Amino acid sequence: MSTTPQTNDQRYVLNMGPQHPSTHGVLRVILEMEGEYVMDPQPVLGYGHRMQEKMAESRSWPGFLPNAARMDYLAALIYNHGYVGVVERLAGIEATPRAEYIRVITSELNRLQSHLLWLGVLVLDLGAFTPIMYTFEDREKILDILEDVTGSRLTYCYMRVGGVVRDIDEKFVERTREYIKWQRSRMPMYDKLVTGNIIFRKRIEGIGEFTPDLSRRYGLTGPCLRGTGVAYDIRRAEPYSVYPELDFEIPTESAGDCMAAYLVRVREIEQSLRILEQALERLPEGAFRAKTPKKIKLPAGDASYAVESPRGELVYHLTADGSEVPYRMKIRVPSFSNLSILPEICSGMLLSDLCACMGTLDLVIPEIDR
Repeated sequence: MSTTPQTNDQRYVLNMGPQHPSTHGVLRVILEMEGEYVMDPQPVLGYGHRMQEKMAESRSWPGFLPNAARMDYLAALIYNHGYVGVVERLAGIEATPRAEYIRVITSELNRLQSHLLWLGVLVLDLGAFTPIMYTFEDREKILDILEDVTGSRLTYCYMRVGGVVRDIDEKFVERTREYIKWQRSRMPMYDKLVTGNIIFRKRIEGIGEFTPDLSRRYGLTGPCLRGTGVAYDIRRAEPYSVYPELDFEIPTESAGDCMAAYLVRVREIEQSLRILEQALERLPEGAFRAKTPKKIKLPAGDASYAVESPRGELVYHLTADGSEVPYRMKIRVPSFSNLSILPEICSGMLLSDLCACMGTLDLVIPEIDR
């Protein structure tokens, strides 16, 4: 970590953002600076607040399905999965086995494209342009595959209570298998171009102090937490769907810095490829959607459903009173807790190191401003 200056005779305030939505999202960080050192960074949110939870409480549960994808646009299918999961849990409905495998396959493809985008953008934030061209080339292959089955390339509304909208065919399976081979062939190139790049390593090694105790206090989850040595992943900690039937590892690192979080995410790419291989191999025959009543009234009660998004723990908590409209919907998103740690870990570091920390957190602001 950069050495904090000893003097405190002159400070000034610098605004970082609010940035254009085409970056990480509309985020403003007020920086109290001492020379090139950030002494007190304070995130300012709310520029894109859309009252998603209140909208969930003012329409029927099927009417909220498109909203799920508008929170984390890089994990739309995983947000789909969490929402239909909580409705199914409260209504006592089970998706078909084939549907659960399709959900896992599409969710892991969604996770892969999110990690690839993060990899390219992180290095771009640090001043290198070339890697993002390669990551977008890989990401386009995933988007093409998902577009064929979902009809969308970003804000998917593919999952339904009891299953999915449309079945996957042999073409989808073959294209996904071809992509797995392609992505594996690309990882040595990323290892050489980025991971082994001495300039990149000097920019993020020893930067940020994500300790297990600090992570617990702020509710930090996802790859940054696993970079401190804590193997907490909802797919193993609170198993859902068909993840318990699949063999995969939860990558961890012990350094607790930005480099550790980076290494965890890169290793997670390989684990997602492993999950895809197994899910495609075990994909059962049968219906892709369970038969459900045309109109489902949720019984009075509460239910929660947690899933692992690319950024960490995502939880839907639904309270119903027996009507067609949820009484209360609470959504716990990972980026909010992850961003809240920023002032504590970044105070005293160089401005350039702050960019590395923010990139490592892999923030998606629209899920915070939900």
